[in-house]
Amino acid sequence: MSHHRILHQSSCAHTPQQNGVAERKNRHLVETACTILLHSNVPFRFWGDAVFTACYLINRMPSSVLHDQIPHSLLFPDQPLYFLPPHVFGCTCFVHILTPGQDKLSAKAMKCLFLGYSRLQRGYRCYSLETHRYFISADVTFFEDSPFFSTTSESLPVYEVLPIPIVFPPDAMPPRPLQVYHRRPRVVALV
Repeated sequence: MSHHRILHQSSCAHTPQQNGVAERKNRHLVETACTILLHSNVPFRFWGDAVFTACYLINRMPSSVLHDQIPHSLLFPDQPLYFLPPHVFGCTCFVHILTPGQDKLSAKAMKCLFLGYSRLQRGYRCYSLETHRYFISADVTFFEDSPFFSTTSESLPVYEVLPIPIVFPPDAMPPRPLQVYHRRPRVVALV
């Protein structure tokens, strides 16, 4: 690491405040992951996939710390920025099934949730809620305008009209009658 001008320093146990740079980067990753989860209405059980996707995207965006250079391009100058085109996290996608021995009438694709990019292969990471399996494939059709999870609230129908309360200005309200409270006399029981 020293030939890359990286200085390795360790901190004491249970003292994250000693490593402010790493803690700030962790905060940036978690905030970005939370943002893409909330934007796509994906359940929080997929937070790990959201963090990996956030890391993938952050490393491919210009950084002001690096004078608007891209971290991935600085680390790997010979590699392309994206092996596969980026897509909207949480959108509906269809993974094409390429299993041998498949008959002519069986499904050729499976509806999945797009959860990011594979770290080890050049493929997209997709999850089927029907089979509860992850698929890594480069042969995927995306519907980026169609989120996998509905973004509309089911709790209140659109056609239902909520009553709007009428608020009177303070001087237009009738005065409240004065109320006087009297303390009841205390009754002492003789035993």
